[in-house]
Amino acid sequence: MKKIFFLITIIIFFCAGCTKDFLDINKDPNNPTEAPLDQLLTSSLKGLGESMTLRYGFSNVLAVYMHQITIREDPDQYGVTSESFYAKTPWEIVYTWPIEDLNVMINNAQKNGDMAYLGIGKILKAYIFSILVDLYGDVPYTEANKMSELNTNPKFEKGEEIYPKLLTLLDEAIHNLYSIDKDVQKVPGPDDLIYQGDIEKWIRLAYTIKFKLYNQIRLVSDVSADIQALLTKDSLMQKGGDFMLPYGTSNNPDDRNPAFLEYESGQKSLYMSPWFYEILRGMNPNRFSGIIDPRVPYYFYKQLKSTQDTREGNPTEYRDGGFVTIYFGSIGPNRDHSTDGSMTVLGIYPAGGRYDQGDALKVSSSSGTGDVPFRFLTFADFLYIQAELANSGIITANQRNLLDSAMGESFALLNTIVKKSATKQTIPTIHDTTVTKYKNSILTEFDAGNNAVKLEIIMTQKWIQSFGNSVDQYTDYRRTGYPVIFDPNNTTMAPSGKVTPPKGSPVPVQCVNAYPLSLPWSQVEHNLNKNAPAPKTPSKFRVFWDKD
Repeated sequence: MKKIFFLITIIIFFCAGCTKDFLDINKDPNNPTEAPLDQLLTSSLKGLGESMTLRYGFSNVLAVYMHQITIREDPDQYGVTSESFYAKTPWEIVYTWPIEDLNVMINNAQKNGDMAYLGIGKILKAYIFSILVDLYGDVPYTEANKMSELNTNPKFEKGEEIYPKLLTLLDEAIHNLYSIDKDVQKVPGPDDLIYQGDIEKWIRLAYTIKFKLYNQIRLVSDVSADIQALLTKDSLMQKGGDFMLPYGTSNNPDDRNPAFLEYESGQKSLYMSPWFYEILRGMNPNRFSGIIDPRVPYYFYKQLKSTQDTREGNPTEYRDGGFVTIYFGSIGPNRDHSTDGSMTVLGIYPAGGRYDQGDALKVSSSSGTGDVPFRFLTFADFLYIQAELANSGIITANQRNLLDSAMGESFALLNTIVKKSATKQTIPTIHDTTVTKYKNSILTEFDAGNNAVKLEIIMTQKWIQSFGNSVDQYTDYRRTGYPVIFDPNNTTMAPSGKVTPPKGSPVPVQCVNAYPLSLPWSQVEHNLNKNAPAPKTPSKFRVFWDKD
């Protein structure tokens, strides 16, 4: 994936008459030597989205590892290695695109005294590197992307050494944003794809990212005072402050959500996980049994109507009526049959695809719009983090009330995003009475459980609502052990579906590797960087905050 630069020609109109700069032949106004800050901001945001989404980004691997998506390629059976496309592509995207743009933006903004761009750049840099540490453990940080200093072999730093630097970087960003003089300094506008130049929302995001990072290290560090200080300060994310990257409907240039490209792919690869589907359908005997999630027709689109329907004529591996997919780790006889016109695909949420109204169409690029945002960190996520902290006793808030509010915000955000979509479908929003009924069912199960069960329910609901961005899901799972995910080595817990036997996988499954505790570094880094560490064994390499 080559870096995409958003550099365009700047045309400068001169007023009539001479000025003292008119004959300055060393400055060509039509060929600026410094990339404009507004274009760097837009580019870095787009690059950040590309590095994390389904299809090309980290979620392409982690949605499989978190058992929301099933795939036939390397992520199946936890098989991603340093040489895999799934390891090299997001690593290359994030270091050659958003991180590079942000370094230039920060340097230029610092030099020119543009506090808004400086602060925003530092927030985004801290966020990106926190994600990299969470996924890999040790990564190049201080020396990363220092080509201007001819440093082509950046040293890898320990994750536990990088995290404090990120917290400091966020503090610097907050100070920069509070120092803006709007009368003389440039403030972002439409180039800020997230908040359109709303500096207060950026400041609140910076504080909220700090809050998130403190939660992630709570098992290895006493963060109680830090968390309480942030809550007392009343400067954290509010409703409507969601950190999300918008996408559009254009295919030339293509500004659609990358996950939507599955709709126009001649050979589809993203199958819906039976494990995830059965939990949402109330079919899992151990969690939310009998509770059907109202989000199902928004999450999944069935290309077939019923068990009897077929399109290619090939046998299918997993079917529940018109829902067609494959198992994780399957080595069954029907795993590799072509089912592009039969398989269930991503719905309007999170890919901008089609809402399932039962019409069972064979999808194409005209079946949806692709204009739904990628959700990095939402207000609902923030509430789920608070619920986890309340469960652990670090904050004194009521964890049940926070879970209730988090679920409500999850549904509200879905309704808002669907309403804003340019889809030509008439799509109903999820009615308040339906949301209340669902929440009450979940809370009844919550009330009946001990504190460990309560934590499982909090994390399972967070896992469900964040469908489409599996990065924090993967971090949550390694920190807390929840949600419970499919274990291919324990076939008694495999999805049952509408097939026999009622327990255990109806097809043979296997796993070539143990569950990965971090992602492998890209082989490209091993080949080109003499300071890269020796290749890791992902199932044994823990991130520093992963206590157990």
